[in-house]
Amino acid sequence: MEGSLQQVPGHADARVVIVDDHTLFRTGLRGLLEEHGVDVVAEAPDGETAVELVRAAAPDVVLMDISLPGMSGIEATTRIRGLAPSTQVVMLTVSAEECDVERAIFAGAHGYVVKDAPVDEIVRGIRAVGAGEALLSSRIAAGILERFRTESGDPALPEGGRAELTQRETEILRLMVEGKENPEIAEQLFISVPTVKNHVSNILAKLEVENRIQAAVKAVRRRLL
Repeated sequence: MEGSLQQVPGHADARVVIVDDHTLFRTGLRGLLEEHGVDVVAEAPDGETAVELVRAAAPDVVLMDISLPGMSGIEATTRIRGLAPSTQVVMLTVSAEECDVERAIFAGAHGYVVKDAPVDEIVRGIRAVGAGEALLSSRIAAGILERFRTESGDPALPEGGRAELTQRETEILRLMVEGKENPEIAEQLFISVPTVKNHVSNILAKLEVENRIQAAVKAVRRRLL
């Protein structure tokens, strides 16, 4: 039932709320995610309901469409991040427009995946943000970062001074910009995944950003690499 909590048994590693105003899409996506072991605890047809469900269910991840009736997915994301900082948001939308991607990133979304992405990519996004990482759909990552490379300045991020990154942090940041996840970075640099996580935390703190996507954007725009 729309807007209701419904527990799903299983061995899931993340508790998820799906937010989309199309019932058939939500139902189909829910079935696919549950087949992959994702615990979908609730569905919402609009942003207002999504905020209330997050308050009630405290999910790990919210899959959020941008275009919703009433409150937009961007506004709902901002409210959810303020209400429940431990709940991560993945934008799941038909829009690959760069302005939508940028607005979502700086509203606090930790992932951005287009709806026609393979279900494996959606599941990977859920698990990545549930583990405190971030994911930008492979379809749009190259394009959005290339546009950022051609622009100067960044009104959404504070200017500040040039971040003093170590050589290792710079290597890891470069791989983050390429869209590599922690296990891939660890394998390429011959270090452990926990070591990568520690470096990523230091990078985020030095760049004064919330997540890996924001770090990649800032690194490219500020010519840090």
